[in-house]
Amino acid sequence: MKAIACHTRRISLGLIGSLVIATGLFACNKDQGSQSGSSSGASTASSASAAAKPAEGGALKIGLLLPETKTARYEAADKPFFVERLKQICPKCEVLYQNADQKADKQQAQAESMLTNGVKVLVIDPVDAKAAGAIVAKAKSANVPVLAYERLAGGPADYHVSFDNERVGRLQGESLLAALKKGGDPKRGKIVVINGSPTDPNAASFKKGMHSVLDGQVNIGQEYDTPDWSPDQAQKEMDQAITAIGKKNIIGVYCANDGTASGAIAAMKGAGFADLPPVTGQDAELAAIQRIVAGQQYMTVYKAIKKEAIVAAEMAYAMAEGKPYTEQKTVPINNGTKDIPSVLLDAEVVTKENVKDTVIKDNFYTAPQICTGTFAAACKTAGVL
Repeated sequence: MKAIACHTRRISLGLIGSLVIATGLFACNKDQGSQSGSSSGASTASSASAAAKPAEGGALKIGLLLPETKTARYEAADKPFFVERLKQICPKCEVLYQNADQKADKQQAQAESMLTNGVKVLVIDPVDAKAAGAIVAKAKSANVPVLAYERLAGGPADYHVSFDNERVGRLQGESLLAALKKGGDPKRGKIVVINGSPTDPNAASFKKGMHSVLDGQVNIGQEYDTPDWSPDQAQKEMDQAITAIGKKNIIGVYCANDGTASGAIAAMKGAGFADLPPVTGQDAELAAIQRIVAGQQYMTVYKAIKKEAIVAAEMAYAMAEGKPYTEQKTVPINNGTKDIPSVLLDAEVVTKENVKDTVIKDNFYTAPQICTGTFAAACKTAGVL
């Protein structure tokens, strides 16, 4: 992902005055619009540098737009971690936050409201990546740099932070295949594949990574794309798969995240499965960790959401200051419009055997949080307590 840095000479404010600064900024932006990108990733941050600085004593507003609440992580982890880190490095920063409840038009309206309210940086996890291109374009026309968070937005965004999503899909596929092989021939029955939302580019990456591992190794009986990552829809899809395949023939279930896994597991319990086949997941939601400890879900993918939110906060602050982000190495990821400088973080598999060495070790959850009520006995058996 390529970007251009427009460099201006430093001018003494005391001698020249604000009119010269405004003129210099206009020339910088005009020059930037006529050039092609470079690999520095600094362009958009520097073009908005003067606009980003608040009046003396005023707050520097950062807009944070998250996509939905069906996935527990956004309200429970992403938002608080982002706000906490931004306040640490920028006490005068003010976060304007909105959640779109999985509605692209609502997110558009929220973004427009934030731009009207004078945000200097827009951080967006898009409901619909393609539709978000209009949000990015509007922000850019207002000289507001954009950070695509978790999902890659369309349009000329400035930076992107996420995980290596194809690798996440491979991890899920490898885990499921290993579990199936423990029971014998992985082609002895059929698996059900429940992918994520067709409007989410991350879902396509998970799907690609999963298929790169499982194709030719297993028999896929039914495969679905799940609108809005809806657990309720995933439950309906699993019901359909059970009817089509027969519960005795289902030996595994690929679910792209923990929410869809919860729906699939609910369907299988409702259908009277004596023993649940291995089920994959992602996001390390608390309920999923509890299901793993209890033997209802085979695995999840633990993504260090706190680290992702911290990187996003540091990126946003650098952009607000008109500086390139240099804390971590970026790689170019093309979103169909341009190459976006991106930080891709790593992820790891969580199973019953390593709950203590992953989410508990990182203080993502404590043992008492996981081992409540009916899960206490399973925690003792699994060595979590």
